[in-house]
Amino acid sequence: MGRVVILGGSGFIGSHLCDRYLATGHEVVAVDNLCTGHKRNIAHLSDNKQFQFIEQDIVEPLKIDGPVDLVLNFASPASPKDFTILPIEILMVGSRGQHNALDLAREKDATILFASTSEVYGNPQVNPQPESYLGNVNPIGIRGVYDESKRFGESITMAYHRKYGLRTRIVRIFNTYGPRMQLGDGRVLPNFVSQAFRGEPITVYGDGMQTRSFQYVSDLVDGVEKLAASDCTDPVNIGNPDEITILQFAQEIIQLTNSKSEIVFKDLPPGDPLVRQPVISRAKERLGWEPKVPRLEGLKTAVDYFKMLLETSVEAQ
Repeated sequence: MGRVVILGGSGFIGSHLCDRYLATGHEVVAVDNLCTGHKRNIAHLSDNKQFQFIEQDIVEPLKIDGPVDLVLNFASPASPKDFTILPIEILMVGSRGQHNALDLAREKDATILFASTSEVYGNPQVNPQPESYLGNVNPIGIRGVYDESKRFGESITMAYHRKYGLRTRIVRIFNTYGPRMQLGDGRVLPNFVSQAFRGEPITVYGDGMQTRSFQYVSDLVDGVEKLAASDCTDPVNIGNPDEITILQFAQEIIQLTNSKSEIVFKDLPPGDPLVRQPVISRAKERLGWEPKVPRLEGLKTAVDYFKMLLETSVEAQ
């Protein structure tokens, strides 16, 4: 089997990709600067002879010894709190970091897959969002550092494909959840679960009528694996079209955690998208992919994971 380099390999999604490619017989090299990733996510792989971890910021040039067949770039802070704490780092990893990843793939004659995001659609005026929608992004807003980082990453990826004939893939990831998320990362699921287990009021921003579409991490990994193995150069939405309001989502978390927490409402943060739902016809037709894990089934697994973190006093940094 081939050799896979996973940038951001100790992060939430990256670590699950390490598991998948090792399980299918590949050799895996994980690269991460541990800015938002955690060694605990890959600790179970430390004795695996097919696995190697390199601690490095991909903003610096990448030097990987030996052959490489596939590069997966999942290296970027991606949580709302990071947009104000790490804005320059986010912009650099999506620009200079992806530039370095592309150079590595070109040097090794490898396929490269860039992890983009549904955030390239901004606060969409079209719902649901097909890949053909060009988006409604505010480049100078607080969220702009992430949105524009990913938009640039897509652009330079396509430039390398057109100029050098590099085998490139782009996945646009919609809200993904599951074990190994950080409790304190500011995303809606960890926020709701930690507040519910602590008996604190659950904070819903705005009127709670804004929508999201949540997919379980194993479905995303399936989609990434299929896309990487395909010949599809066009961006592909990978997400679950099962749209739900944030208020409904909060109510589901209260039920799953048997919490007595009440819901409180606060002002909607600037630029927060009002809708988010993927059109996945391209993934179905080109990859034969669609999500399989029902939301409540996946949420039960995620809630159990967060409960374990709280009970063992593992702090999310």
